[in-house]
Amino acid sequence: MLNLISFTSSALGSLGQIALLGALAFTLAGLTLAFVGGIRADARVVEAARRATWAVFALVTLGILVLLAALLKDDFTVRYVAEHSMRSSPTWIKITSLWGALEGSILLWAWLLSGFAFILSLTLRRDALRPWALGTMFVSLLFFVGICATIASPFTPVSTLLADGRGPNPALQNHWMMAVHPVLLYLGFVGLSVPFAYAVAALITGRLSDHWVVVTRRWTLVAWTFLTAAIVAGGWWSYETLGWGGYWAWDPVENASFIPWLLTTAFLHSIQIQEKRGLMRSWNVWLIVLAYSSTVLGTFLNRSGIVQSVHAFAGGPVGPVFLGFLAFLLIVGIGLAAWRAPALRDEAELPAPISREGAFLAGNWLFLVFAFMVLLGTLFPTFVEAAQGRRDASVGPAFYNAFAIPLGLGLLLLMGVGPLLPWRRADGQGLLRALVPLLASGLGAALIALVFGVRATGVLMTIALAAYNIVGLGLLTARAARQSGGLGRTLQAQPRRYGAYTAHIGLVVMALGLAFSGAYRQDAQATLNLRAAAPTTLLHEQLELTGLRQQDRGFGTSAIASVSIDGKPFETRLNSYVQAPGTLFPAPAVRYGALGDTYLVVTSIDPKGQWASIRLIESPLVSWIWWGTLIICLGAGLTLVSPARPVMRAAPAGLAPATD
Repeated sequence: MLNLISFTSSALGSLGQIALLGALAFTLAGLTLAFVGGIRADARVVEAARRATWAVFALVTLGILVLLAALLKDDFTVRYVAEHSMRSSPTWIKITSLWGALEGSILLWAWLLSGFAFILSLTLRRDALRPWALGTMFVSLLFFVGICATIASPFTPVSTLLADGRGPNPALQNHWMMAVHPVLLYLGFVGLSVPFAYAVAALITGRLSDHWVVVTRRWTLVAWTFLTAAIVAGGWWSYETLGWGGYWAWDPVENASFIPWLLTTAFLHSIQIQEKRGLMRSWNVWLIVLAYSSTVLGTFLNRSGIVQSVHAFAGGPVGPVFLGFLAFLLIVGIGLAAWRAPALRDEAELPAPISREGAFLAGNWLFLVFAFMVLLGTLFPTFVEAAQGRRDASVGPAFYNAFAIPLGLGLLLLMGVGPLLPWRRADGQGLLRALVPLLASGLGAALIALVFGVRATGVLMTIALAAYNIVGLGLLTARAARQSGGLGRTLQAQPRRYGAYTAHIGLVVMALGLAFSGAYRQDAQATLNLRAAAPTTLLHEQLELTGLRQQDRGFGTSAIASVSIDGKPFETRLNSYVQAPGTLFPAPAVRYGALGDTYLVVTSIDPKGQWASIRLIESPLVSWIWWGTLIICLGAGLTLVSPARPVMRAAPAGLAPATD
């Protein structure tokens, strides 16, 4: 039996454990009430289930506050604090330790999930979907709160009281982005539970009209925005922390966050077809089931120990449980979709290939193929290990780039032409007239790039498609502004459309950053002497080592190299931590620029303080990835704005009001 509570060993830990057990009890009660209320169509029982979410949220909030207080107070009677914190850690690291290890990260997930369930309880309409949507949220809560309260509780008492804790994972205290990236990622993952709950409710009740899609569009968009920001924030952490000058390595855990993003992006586009044309009902149900299930798959990969990753937690007892929950979600989702398959059939004709629906559908297939290939590459080493018993198989970036580049270019092509096409069917001549300025701008941009020395085929195609997209969106916006009397009125009348256009521009900016930084990155290494007679020339830069020093930070030490690059000072570090004294963690010095970054990292330092080995990396347009993400998020935020209602003006005397 699990030893979960011991008031004599840890009063604070016991309080946190009681809060989690209470949350688990209210989750079970809410789940029962929701299903009973749905079966009996009893509004009073459903109301009781709705209020149970409040109790769950309050109790899980108490649990997470107790753990946070224990971390800040250095209460080593709480097992999680003893294993993952230490007295000398800075306050911000103690706070981020809350989600820096297995049990705390699952508790954060459970807390966010209870928060989403609480918000949903306040916004749910009083309709037939209500009890079943609540019940589905309670199923997810039962899993995550149940794990926190039992096999992955952070509050189990310690067997031996320690004078100091073992400290946090060194890799997770090397940069402040670890205070941001995990929270954004969990907000994205957890946010998909709401559209999944509505889809399950629609399948159970048979109310498969467009209502559930319309209601969940905002929820899905918010989750997608958090997920987008989280993925890029993780790339920034990798760029600033690991000392390799890159931001994406097709790491299994990175891929595990990318797969839900691909599926959710496809869902956001295909629900527009269901809203406008009543098509793709079955497709959308499958997409949201797969998207939410893939978040659990990602969590399983991160916490089971079956993949090798700098991001992964060590294997533990939760891996098989997550695998079981993933199987449960897939079985229930696929079973319900198969049961309701006759009702999910589209009544209208299939989309014409040359139409806006056709472009969206083609894009969806590209997203699905993309997601499948990433999943295949991620799980291939695991399949090899299961079949052959060896763990040396790996899938490198070459495999992913072989399909990611053409698929990405295909998505850029469809992204530009889709908004130009009308619904149902496009006229061939009209389409050609619309495409001429776009194709001309793309060709012109590629020729200009050639003149300036760009020779990489993928970069040239990205430049051409970037111009093609920007000109197309610009022409559409200008035409709408002329018709409505100004850009401001256009944005007020259709914020959803122009928010999507803004997000597309952000994707174009990001694509340019990815293309240039991937194709034209330069990397060189050298050893600099402290009293060299002349500067060292590296990548057309003049480098001088101007100083070396050691800094004791209490929880570790830093070896600091001061380097001058073309007269500009850089300071790069090698950090070591008391938890891992034999391992060095680089802290690069990065000078960001609009056209490219100068990235300096020290790889080794002479113990006598006479020399330092450094690595210099020049990466063009890397900052465009971060700026593009900001534009995407701004665009997504604009789509959430409600359109302004038209002002009704009184007709002049003697004239009848105009009608269409």
